[in-house]
Formats: sequence, structure tokens, C-alpha cells
Amino acid sequence: METAMLTLRHHLHRHPELSGLESGTARHIKDFLQQHYPPDTFLEALGGHGLAAVYAFGEGPAVVFRCELDALPIAESDALPWSSIRAGVAHKCGHDGHMAMVAGLIFSLREQPPVRGRVVLLFQPAEETGRGAAGVLADPRFIDLKPDYLFALHNIPGAELGKVLVMEAGFSAEVISCALIFTGRQAHAAQPEEGRNPAYAIGEILARLRSLNVPDPAADDFALLTPVHCRVGQLAYGIAPGRGELHYTLRTWSAETMTNLRRAVTEIVKEVTQQQQLDHTIDWREHFPASQNDPGANALVRRAAVAAGLPLEERPYPFRFGEDFGWFSQRYRTAMFGLGGGLDTPPLHHEDYDFPDSLLPQGTAVFSELVRLIMQE
Repeated sequence: METAMLTLRHHLHRHPELSGLESGTARHIKDFLQQHYPPDTFLEALGGHGLAAVYAFGEGPAVVFRCELDALPIAESDALPWSSIRAGVAHKCGHDGHMAMVAGLIFSLREQPPVRGRVVLLFQPAEETGRGAAGVLADPRFIDLKPDYLFALHNIPGAELGKVLVMEAGFSAEVISCALIFTGRQAHAAQPEEGRNPAYAIGEILARLRSLNVPDPAADDFALLTPVHCRVGQLAYGIAPGRGELHYTLRTWSAETMTNLRRAVTEIVKEVTQQQQLDHTIDWREHFPASQNDPGANALVRRAAVAAGLPLEERPYPFRFGEDFGWFSQRYRTAMFGLGGGLDTPPLHHEDYDFPDSLLPQGTAVFSELVRLIMQE
């Protein structure tokens, strides 16, 4: 079992695919499941290249275990035997490990089949862009599964290896990105008064949006606005630019706070651009709803962690990163939990990050215990 999971993880790491392009990854996962324990049904092309394997054991609850197919546009720096063969693309978020853990659940299902119910292994596409979960939910075939529970985990570097991290309120933040586009009028740099240069508006907007931050994670109205990209003009010293853009990510703990924050951003941009006589557009993109944990599902995770012999930690508030698992939590009973990736492991999305192989049996053990608990009760 562990050898097969390890081989799978290393193969997936060597052959990463970006969001929306995960056809080879889905095909390899399907081959792996067919080889070791074929499901009763495959659902293919869910939300893109998504794949669901349905194992039916009779009447009873339907439980979905979800993981992610996609990798990141990051060049890998470490010279591992299983390093990515694709230049500029690598599994630097641990999705290769998540897939191996979910796929590894088949071994306990094969050796100790549940007495009832259905177990669905969901390999979801396009998590990194926030589009995959919504695409899966738009497919009638997934809706027809009528899931009673959905579970997922995420490895967490910087936390004790193998420690299960649970949060009562929710797992991850509400996150949305935006592009602010400003259009004025280009002029000669010697006669800037003849034009309308968006650089001044960008400077003022940067300062005013910074004032909207509520950095205390314990605050209910927590808000984090991060400028991620700015461009104005060109390297031509004789030209005063007439166009500029500013890109942000916004993070809150709740949809309500996010709605208020978006309104504040819109009002500030409108006010400043009117003063500067600029046209503007705001393009909202890459929405990750907050991943809310159902109390009953969360209680099952706690029990499963204890049954698997893993240490447990209660976090007082969610993680600040986005996770499109939040789309599922709007419709079903869900719980997402963290699994410590080691105190000295490089952070997620870092070029030196590699999923810790020793986590593979631990994550699968929690999933196995969840199956046992739910199907028994």
C-alpha cells in the first residue's frame, strides 16, 4: 500500500499539469485505481478534467473525499530524483501528495469494505484558479451523487509533522482578486499638464486601500488587502503615461465582510478617479469562498484523528489562504482540516517545497477512520 502510494506521488510530481490542463494527471489516476481496486463507476470530465471514482457498498450515506489535480507555474529548484520534467511547472502546493492520500484510501476499502454506503474519491481540477469546484458543482452527475458529507485536507508546512489541525469556524479565508484599470491621456513628459497621468491616482489609491486593512486575525472583521502587481507607463522618459493598472487580493473571514470591503474599494477608486479625471474599470476575478466547517463533520474529523493515533490541535481562526473547497461548503456538510507538514518544511508555493512522503499513510488513515465512523453510525 505505502509503496504504491509513494510511487504514485513521485510520478505525479514528475508530471505536473497546470489548472485546466490536467488530462494526463486524471488519466494516470484512473489507471492507478483500475489496477489496484476498480470502482463501480467512473465519472470523467467533471468541471474540466475532474475525475470521480464511486465505490458502492449498499444503501447508506454517500461520503466524498476530495483532492486537487493541478500544479503551479513555479520552476522547481531542488534536484530530487522525482523532480518535475516540465519546465516552469511543479507541484509546490502538495496536490501530488493529496491525490496519493485520497487514492490510497482504496486499499483499506478493498481490505475492509464498509458494510454500507458509497465512498466517492473526487480528483478535482483547477483549484489554484478557484474555478474547479464550481465547475464540478455545475455537473448534474455530481449533484446526482447526493453527498451526505465532503471531506478534504491540506498539508501545512510549519506545523508539527502529522498533527491534525481543526478549526471550528472554518478552514480558509474568503478571497477575491481584482484588477483596477485606469485610463487617462498620454502626453509629453515635458508637458504633463496636457495629459492625465494615472500614476498619481495609483499612489493615492495604494495609500487609501492600505487603511482598510484589519490585520488582527482574531477580529471578526479581519481584512487583508495585498497589492500584487502594478504597472504604469513604459520605460520611455519622454512620455507621461495615460494608462495604468493595479492588482490586489482581498481576504476576509466571511462573505459579509468581503461584500463591505468590495464596496469600500469601489467607492475609493471611483472618488479618486473622478478627482483625477480618469476612466476606470474594476475586474473582479478568482473568487475563493470561505471554507466553512459543518460542526457535525468537524466532530467526525476530531474522532477520526484520535482513532488514527494522530495528535490534534484546535486553531482559533482559519488559514489566510484561499481554497475553492468553499464552493462545496455552501451546499453540503463539509469539513476541511490541516495536516502538519513539518516544522522545517519550506512554505507552500515556494520553489524548494516538496510534499513530505511520511504524511501519506497518516492522511489516508484519517480518511479511513472517517469511512468507518460514518458507515457504522
